[in-house]
Amino acid sequence: MSNSPSPPRFSTIGLIGNAANAQLTATLAPLVAYLDRRGRRILLDERCEAANPDPKIPLMARSELARQAELIIVIGGDGTFLDAARAVGPQQVPLVGINLGRLGFMVDIPPAQLELALDAILAGDYQTDQRFLLEGSALRGKTVLHRDTALNDVVINKHHVARLIDFDTYIDGHYVNNHRADGLIVATPTGSTAYALSGGGPVMHPQLHAIVLVPICPHALADRPLVVGDSAQIEIRIAARNTNPVQVTWDGQNSVELRNGDTVRIRRSDFVLTLIHPTNHDYFRILRSKLRWGSQPIP
Repeated sequence: MSNSPSPPRFSTIGLIGNAANAQLTATLAPLVAYLDRRGRRILLDERCEAANPDPKIPLMARSELARQAELIIVIGGDGTFLDAARAVGPQQVPLVGINLGRLGFMVDIPPAQLELALDAILAGDYQTDQRFLLEGSALRGKTVLHRDTALNDVVINKHHVARLIDFDTYIDGHYVNNHRADGLIVATPTGSTAYALSGGGPVMHPQLHAIVLVPICPHALADRPLVVGDSAQIEIRIAARNTNPVQVTWDGQNSVELRNGDTVRIRRSDFVLTLIHPTNHDYFRILRSKLRWGSQPIP
C-alpha cells in the first residue's frame, strides 16, 4: 500500500497588511498569485479588503485568521508587525515580515526578494527566532482599566504638557525609586532598539531573558536605565503629589489615561512569538545597517 503524500508545509497562510500603505496593493497582488501557484490556501486580513486582488480569498478578523493559519505573512513596516503580533500572539502562529516601511528591524524581506525568500521558507529552509512579549495592566484600585500585550514596550508618559510627571517604581514588591521625569519606558530586548534606544537605553540581544526600564528625560542625573530579569514583576504607581496628566501606552499604539494613585503592573507575557527569517538572517548585520554602525563620517 503506497503512502499518501504529506500536506505541504504551511498549507494555510494568513496575510496581514497595512491598509494605509500605498504600496500594499502592488505587493499583495504578486504575493497572492505566488501562493496560489504553490497551492496554498490564503486568508486575508479584513482590513485589507480594498487591496484584495482576488474576491475568492476569504476575509476575516485577525483573531480568526490566526486560529486558522499555519503561517502569517505581515506586509508593512515594524508598526504593522507590532500590531499583528499583539493580535495573533496568543495563538502562537509564526510570523514572517515583508518590509514596506523604513527601518525594518522585524520585517526583513524586501519586496524584490519576496519569491526567492518564500521559496526557501515554504521548502523548510529558514531560521526561527522566539521573542517574548510584555503584559501590562492599568489599574484604578482593584478595577482593571485596560490590559494588553506589547512586543516592544509599555510606556508611562506625560500627556499633552511639557512638564515632568511624578511616579514611583517597585520591582517584585520592593521599592526602587521615585522618578520626576517625562515618563518611563519598560521594554523587551526586541524593543530595546526602538523608543528605549532613543531614551539612552542599551541595545539588548533578542535572546536575552531581560527587561529594561528607561527613564525618559529624568530630572535627576542619577536616574539611569535599569536591566532586570524577565521574571520581574514591575509596578509603577502614579504619585498622589503628581500635578500633570499621565497616560500609559502599549507599543505606542493603544493608550489609557491615568490618574494620581493609579497603578501599572508589567510582567512577561505567558506566550512567546515565533519569527521566521531567511537563512541568511544576521541580527548584527541588521544593527549595522539600520543604526549605521561602521559607516564613515560625512566630510
